[in-house]
Amino acid sequence: MEAKDAEGPAPDAGARGGTGTAGAGGARPHTGRRRNEAARQAVLDAALRLLVESKGAPITVEAVARAAGVGKQTLYRWWPSKGAVLLDALTDRAGQDVPPPDTGSLREDLRTVVAATFDAAQRAPWAPALRTLVREAAADPHLAELLRAYTGTRRALLREVLDRGRARGELPADRDLDLLVDQVYGLFWYRFLLGHAPLDAAAAERLTDSLLGPAAP
Repeated sequence: MEAKDAEGPAPDAGARGGTGTAGAGGARPHTGRRRNEAARQAVLDAALRLLVESKGAPITVEAVARAAGVGKQTLYRWWPSKGAVLLDALTDRAGQDVPPPDTGSLREDLRTVVAATFDAAQRAPWAPALRTLVREAAADPHLAELLRAYTGTRRALLREVLDRGRARGELPADRDLDLLVDQVYGLFWYRFLLGHAPLDAAAAERLTDSLLGPAAP
């Protein structure tokens, strides 16, 4: 599977004042350069589904457009490459399944993020999508870059939670936040890929206590 485009953006019919051409499979009419949210979500859902189903086969812009019911031009207007579509799809789904909490308590926020991350990884489309991405990234530098970009967004969310906690005095000022993030995702990826121990709510609770110390009785 490859994430880099072999062709440039298609001509933008909407920019020339046209009404757009329906794609294969009954494409939705586009609305110029303004994103139609339903069409955008259809593209993201289709891209994630194709990532799950691809089993290493190349994912093409045509295939994503056809599965989403939009024209190929629509994808190129909204995203610069197939890799950008896949990254947006992964990040969008992560935002739905693991929203950034802000309860005012570092312990609660950290436990919530970790537990939601663990839970999402047990379900479709996350489990097969991430396994496919990790497997194919080992041989495809473009997918490897996509994986780094995606994990970077998740690290940034967790670091923001830790930053807020440190600002409230719930962590020492000299605590290494990047190391804490590494410990969370190090455990996640180790258990996710090897499957030697569960990724469940109990594990999230124990990991939170390990990082912050046991909760006060």
